[in-house]
Amino acid sequence: MWIVDTALKAREEQNQPIRVGIIGAGFMGQGLTNQITHSTPGMRVAAISNRKVDRAIGVFEYAGYDDVLSTSSQQQLDDAVVHGRPVVTEDAMLLARSPDIDVLVDVTGSVEFGAHVVIEAFRHGKDVVLMNAELDATIGPILQTYAQRHGVILTGCEGDEPGLQMNLYRWVKGLGLTPRLLGNVKGLQDRYRNPTTQKGFAERWGQNPSMVTSFADGSKISFEQSAVGNATGFKVLTRGMSRGVEYTGDVMKIGERYDVEELRQLGGAMDYVVGTPLTKVFCLAEHPDPKQQHYLNLYKMGPGPLYSFFLPYHLVHLEVPNAIARAVLFRDPVIKPLGGPVVEVCAVAKRDLKAGEILDDYGMYMTYGEAVNVEEMSAGRYLPEGLVEGCRLTNDIAKDSVITYDDVVLPAGRLADRLRAEQYRSFRGETWLGDLLAGSSFSGQIRRPSSGAPLPGKGDWREAPPALGASSDSALGPGTGARGTFR
Repeated sequence: MWIVDTALKAREEQNQPIRVGIIGAGFMGQGLTNQITHSTPGMRVAAISNRKVDRAIGVFEYAGYDDVLSTSSQQQLDDAVVHGRPVVTEDAMLLARSPDIDVLVDVTGSVEFGAHVVIEAFRHGKDVVLMNAELDATIGPILQTYAQRHGVILTGCEGDEPGLQMNLYRWVKGLGLTPRLLGNVKGLQDRYRNPTTQKGFAERWGQNPSMVTSFADGSKISFEQSAVGNATGFKVLTRGMSRGVEYTGDVMKIGERYDVEELRQLGGAMDYVVGTPLTKVFCLAEHPDPKQQHYLNLYKMGPGPLYSFFLPYHLVHLEVPNAIARAVLFRDPVIKPLGGPVVEVCAVAKRDLKAGEILDDYGMYMTYGEAVNVEEMSAGRYLPEGLVEGCRLTNDIAKDSVITYDDVVLPAGRLADRLRAEQYRSFRGETWLGDLLAGSSFSGQIRRPSSGAPLPGKGDWREAPPALGASSDSALGPGTGARGTFR
């Protein structure tokens, strides 16, 4: 933190602020724009893209700007950024392609749309900060290989739970301890919540009811913990983790819930509980040195073997500028996958579902997500929760049953499906998903909405997909994916 604020102060004094492009103008995009504008020297929000441009204009106005330019022209957007005029657009790809924007922040929560934006940003040499755990959990490992190939940074953010846990993990390791479990704390867990039940809460705080639903039904925490597992190699003890076990006791004694030998054998685990007072995330760790164990006991950490370290809050958008600065100025990602997927998020029926129904998105009425180790995910051919939207059921699915690829027909031509197939092939040597895509009834063409046609999804934006064409990027080049060539 002290290094970051000093570096940002220097950028401010040199009149060389980090120029940030924000994808999505929802609740978090609004808060982040205000935070950067009023509390982060050496950084400015240069442009915002959003499906509804009026909403993007409103976000700038919320932060105190006026004379906001709305444009669909690359040249006009670039000129506005150069001259310091706030600019908005429906077309996220203008931000990705602009040579005058240094970094993008994705706050959409969409996997398919986010994949298009991130890949296009990489092609134009841009770092990307994700406030999109859904994307990270679903195809983050393979996207990380593309980031490395293009020499850019792809990172999760500070402030939200995955970044908090990763900062705590690094700090605890730096003290000489061995982390054994990373935990998240929720205030509510009910797998069957939906946008109707959550409408009142969402309206009270100016949030999206479907996103609030994903918090309540456990999908969001599953995405978050999956990202943490992929960044640490930690697994889940069982599919769904604790599924909302209540723990209202002393966080310093929460380690008593866990078998240290099981954690050692697993190499580390992730979990969550509900209701722990004054705690948002925690790390359980042990120290190999008996001399240091003596000191830790003296320092009121208890007798061990599991010592509890915790943070009482997560401040979300207030801390995201730190992640932006770490990426741009220090090439230091807050959180990124170590390699291939370790934990993923499978789709589970929220109610009895019937063949022929079209699945809605996560945080809606039909499914919830559960974190699951990749070995089970792949062996069961589980459908990822981040890609449920638009899938047509071919079988009846009982409530609380996992939905598999064999139960659905996928929407045609999704980039995220191809990237996920490449992820399994590259990291696990498995071709079954690629074979499934190739054998499906896909048309072999990327969907390209007509001008002004929005993609369905969580946030408030509009897709303008990149022209893929021939590419050295294996998931993006000709001959990859379902039946024939994608162009």
